[in-house]
Amino acid sequence: MAKICSGDDFVTKFAKANVKNKKRFGEDARLAFKRHLDDIKRSKKNDDTFPYVFDEEKAKEIIEFANKLTIAEDEGDEIFTCDDWQEFILGSLFGWVHKDTGKRRFTDSYVQIARQQGKSVLDAILGMYCGNFCGYNYAQIYCTATKSDQAKIVFNEMSKFIKADDDLNELFEIKEYKGEIDCKVTNGVVKALGRDTKSIDGFRPYLGIVDEYHAHKDNQMYKLLKGGTRSMKESLVSVITTAGFNLNGPCYELYKYCRRVLRGIDVNDGQFIYIAQMDEKDYIWNPDNWIKCCPFTGKDKELMSRMQTDAAKAKSMGGDELLDFMTKALNQWVTSSETAFIDLKDWEKCASGRTLDDFKGSAAYVGLDLSSGGDLTSLCIEIPYMNDDTGDKCYYIFSHSFMPKRRLQEHMDKEDNAPYVIWERENLLTVTTAGGGVKTDYKTILKYLHEIVDTYELDLQAICYDPHNASAFLLDLEDFGCDLIEIKQSARSLNDATKDFQLEVKAHNIEYNEDDKLLTRSMNDAILSEPNSFGEIKIDKMIQKNRIDPCDAVICAHKVAMGVEVDDTDINDSVAAYLKMLGGDDDDEADGEI
Repeated sequence: MAKICSGDDFVTKFAKANVKNKKRFGEDARLAFKRHLDDIKRSKKNDDTFPYVFDEEKAKEIIEFANKLTIAEDEGDEIFTCDDWQEFILGSLFGWVHKDTGKRRFTDSYVQIARQQGKSVLDAILGMYCGNFCGYNYAQIYCTATKSDQAKIVFNEMSKFIKADDDLNELFEIKEYKGEIDCKVTNGVVKALGRDTKSIDGFRPYLGIVDEYHAHKDNQMYKLLKGGTRSMKESLVSVITTAGFNLNGPCYELYKYCRRVLRGIDVNDGQFIYIAQMDEKDYIWNPDNWIKCCPFTGKDKELMSRMQTDAAKAKSMGGDELLDFMTKALNQWVTSSETAFIDLKDWEKCASGRTLDDFKGSAAYVGLDLSSGGDLTSLCIEIPYMNDDTGDKCYYIFSHSFMPKRRLQEHMDKEDNAPYVIWERENLLTVTTAGGGVKTDYKTILKYLHEIVDTYELDLQAICYDPHNASAFLLDLEDFGCDLIEIKQSARSLNDATKDFQLEVKAHNIEYNEDDKLLTRSMNDAILSEPNSFGEIKIDKMIQKNRIDPCDAVICAHKVAMGVEVDDTDINDSVAAYLKMLGGDDDDEADGEI
């Protein structure tokens, strides 16, 4: 059993020293430091939901190994020295272990950093260490890329380290003609494989390295590596990449997922994440900000001078030159803002601690996004109100979703990234069993809506629904005694509501409960469709597994709610008046008057 972390190790001290260092590290890196520190606290509690501990000795071992390597490049041999952020990555990957088994916690790693910042060196260190020094016999280690030549870059970095050190030369045998390195201590093997390799089916990688994942058009290589690790008690698939141009590719999808994990929107204790980027508001032409994405360049005057020259050229030429500089040198997914429905940072600022209980007796509008195939079905309750402080019309959003039990299991079996079980536990999702747990359970949905309306005495004004799949219970909706409004799911129909909702999020006039991670996930998954011939848009999803159903329901409700006139009485005054009407306290002091 590993010892409880004392906090005196390098990794933890580094995280503590830099968790608020906004000059040197961007938000995503600082969130990685915070995650480490939060997990240290979790590890000291007797909590079965977090069965991991940080083993200082195991972290120290790989860091010391890395700092004993020899670089045989340029003018002569010199001892390699890890930068502190590299030591944080290596120490985290090998220091976090299971409390009982001692097996490593992280089975997946995503590191994104600008080019020429030591990505291949980190991969090489992982390859050599896992090959001979982890005590795992017959380890299979694969360096993969889109082409064999690219895959050999990491292989060649390993070879250079081995050739420069007599001791390592005795422990490894390089077979360049085969693209293999034999690990003599463990009888393991390192192989370089490109997508153009005939097949890697049947391989069981102890370590799978995916180099420059941004260049992969699909996740075939990643999935093949990952699929080979399922029966293994300890393994790691490591992605170390720079940002890319393909926003429809698997790397961008993984990047977005990892950012959600850092922010607590998704939960994955087996995924390590380190993303080196500038903050959104950082001026990209200020060299002082470049250290956040280019840690080596930012501390080297000569390299900084070269980068300034490249920056001036890119700024002047624009076009592809500018795009390449921003993507490769600054590590930015440049065009993401053009397709994203909302900015996640603006959305997060709309979160509050208020619930439907704070809006009892309010006028409300319901949006329904229905599923006939037994997938996710969502409802939204949108409550317009006047903000007394700003004088702006605002909207409170409550969201809830439903899914048949067997369909939920199918999604989990397909390794859908959505944490349905957690959403169910947090009462954001109702799992239904009627119809064999396969078909959408409309009766449960209607019953739930009735209970919400009754519990919070909502003055239901309208139910807005997608006519597709609505015929199954359209007659039942009439029981609510409000207007039933058909909302066609076309760009022409939804354009105004989509654009208005975007603007209201930017203005922070949207409000939702901060614990609604399913709604937040949906907003983050939504992108904008290509404009039609009239320039009209609606929301869409980038890939099939994205979950935008709650977002669809919100837009349905917002299409009607945005056009409603709202009394300028503060919502708190409205609630007080409502309680008074029911026979509550008439004392003037209870109304805030002396």
